[in-house]
This record gives sequence, C-alpha cells and structure tokens, in this order.
Amino acid sequence: MGSFPAIDAADWYETIRMADGVTLIHEPWIKPFFRCNIWHVRGRDRDLLFDTGLGHFSLRAHVPLVSERKLTCVASHTHFDHIGCHHEFPDRCVHRAEAEILADPRNEWTVADRYATDDMFDRLPRGWESSRYRILPAPADRLLLHGDVVDLGDRAFEVIHTPGHSPGGIALYEEKTGILLSGDIVYDGPLIDDAYHSDVPDYVATLLAMRDLDVSVVHGGHFPSFGKVRYRQLIDEYLARKRQAGCHLRQSP
Repeated sequence: MGSFPAIDAADWYETIRMADGVTLIHEPWIKPFFRCNIWHVRGRDRDLLFDTGLGHFSLRAHVPLVSERKLTCVASHTHFDHIGCHHEFPDRCVHRAEAEILADPRNEWTVADRYATDDMFDRLPRGWESSRYRILPAPADRLLLHGDVVDLGDRAFEVIHTPGHSPGGIALYEEKTGILLSGDIVYDGPLIDDAYHSDVPDYVATLLAMRDLDVSVVHGGHFPSFGKVRYRQLIDEYLARKRQAGCHLRQSP
C-alpha cells in the first residue's frame, strides 16, 4: 500500500445509481469490511442521506448530489465509519440512545480507537494520519424513535430501532417499495456484535422481530445489496450460530 501514491479528494468518492431513486455513495479505496455504504434517496420535497462515511474528505465538496437539494441526514448509528461528514449537514437525525455520541464523537465512543488505522485502506487518502483522526461534533436536530417517519414528501421511511450492533442503531423501511436501509444490523458480510456497546441478546431479538419484514431489496451499511431470500438467509444463519452458542433467543417486546 505504501508504494502507491495517495488518493486525492477528487478521486475518493464513487457514486452508483440504483433503482427507485436510490444512489450508493462509497469510498472505494477502503477495504469492504470497513467501507460504509452511504445511501442517497431522492424525494419530491427533500432528499435523504443515510450515513456519511469516514469524513477524511468533505462529502459536500466532492459529491454534488448531496448539496443539490434540501436534505435530511440520518445516522444509522454512530460508529466512526458512518458519521464522518454529519457535521456538514444542518438537518441531522439520530436515535436518542446515541445522540450523546453524535454530539461528542470521541474515538473510544465511535470505535475509531479500535478500527481507524492504516489497515482499513487499499490506498491511503492524501493527508491521512491515523493518530490525528477525529470526527467533528454534529449535535442532532431531531432525535428518532422506533415508529417515527422520515418524510420526503412523496416517500415515507419508517424508523425501525435495531439495538444489538449498537444501542441506537436504526434501519429505515419504505413499505411502498419494500426498500430497507438496514445500517449495520444486517448486511451480506461478517456481522459485528462484539463492540464495546454491542448486546447479543438485543441483536437476536432485533433480527427475530425483523425477519418477516416484507422487503424487496436491502441496502446495508456494508457490502453489496441483496433481496428477500438472502435477507432471511443471513438472519437465519446468525440466529442459528447464536442458538448453537447457547444464546437465549428471546422475543423482543
């Protein structure tokens, strides 16, 4: 990695248009396990931005899509790889359980102290020094709870509280299209339930509650998108592993 030139800001982000007005914004020089999927959804009255990536380079300055229209910026949760550019957007939302972290994103609270190292990258971004990495505070304008709605005018995304990976994790579900923006509670890769504030029984209860959701496509916090069959397979595989490990599979209230 060190023998290659560093990547400049203009080449850091990539956008990929999906169906139903959804665009993936990501940072292709970060290894897939650490690379956050940033989801942009076009609405009639305003757009939605779900997560904002590492934050080393400005998202607003280098991805025109996010500054074209009024936009609501939602944090799926407050791990560093998902909230790096939240401070760039004035209309910020987060679940109440992680509002303190978004407002005061210390490295030990965002797991940056554990994961934000040179090993994350296939190619380093210009100016990167892991010892100096910090996320800027981004106090929320709106605190979200389970059942709340993020309204884009002609589109409505329901907030699903997804504790387990972290206490204030959320997913956003659009019933009309079956789109699920799942954050880090379920994606097509190794699911993390051992962060300092992870809770395996909560994780199990969340996935049990979400399993039968009528999804058409799941846009996760990492790795490629997938459909309903893979969604249920991923959930069932996780639950089976925890059952085998002797975890108590309690239903969520």
